[in-house]
Amino acid sequence: MNWVIVMALIQEITEDLIVPSSDLLSDEPPMETYLHLQQMILLLKCLEWRWRNQQDFFAAGNLTIYYSPRQRKSEHFRGPDFFVVLDVEKKPRKSWVVWEEGGKYPNIIVEILSTSTAETDKGLKKQIYQDIFRTPDYFWFEPETLEFQGFQLMSGQYQVIEPNENGWLWSQQLGLYLGIDNDQLRFFTAEGKLVLTPEETAEQQQQRAERLAEKLQELGINPDDIE
Repeated sequence: MNWVIVMALIQEITEDLIVPSSDLLSDEPPMETYLHLQQMILLLKCLEWRWRNQQDFFAAGNLTIYYSPRQRKSEHFRGPDFFVVLDVEKKPRKSWVVWEEGGKYPNIIVEILSTSTAETDKGLKKQIYQDIFRTPDYFWFEPETLEFQGFQLMSGQYQVIEPNENGWLWSQQLGLYLGIDNDQLRFFTAEGKLVLTPEETAEQQQQRAERLAEKLQELGINPDDIE
């Protein structure tokens, strides 16, 4: 891949990321720490980059979900740290309003735990995601202690997802594993490959280009002479 094209793709996918900004009509407080914010953005970047050619999903972080049966934004709302809704139009939204989205709730939710939120994330929110949202996949991750657990909705109840030999947990909804790598929660393919960020992809492409140039030079070929 041409290096200029790679950089253009990085800029495009970064601009398309749905990350909270000051004009979003969301009731969610700021992320607990910069570490929590980094983790949320990392999940968003990786999934957006992997699915950059798809237009049938919405992924967001720290964005309010309104789900009042009376269609009132003043009641019944929650804000997962990271969530994905499948089979919907990929477009920016200032909040997720269930009654304006055909009654659709997230297919997967990830909560990034902290001392102040862990009890709610493991208790009340888990109950809401199970009984009201009916979200098929629910995970939580604590970026400081690296506590990590996942649940799959089966017969109306969350059942613990058993880890594979790498300690990764499978998300049926995403078709990806979630697992810890370098103290961060990352996505992995079914084949075990790390799902890269745009920057990591560009770095990988650059390294490949440099190795190719070295091989050509060993053969007495000037890489700059190759069009």
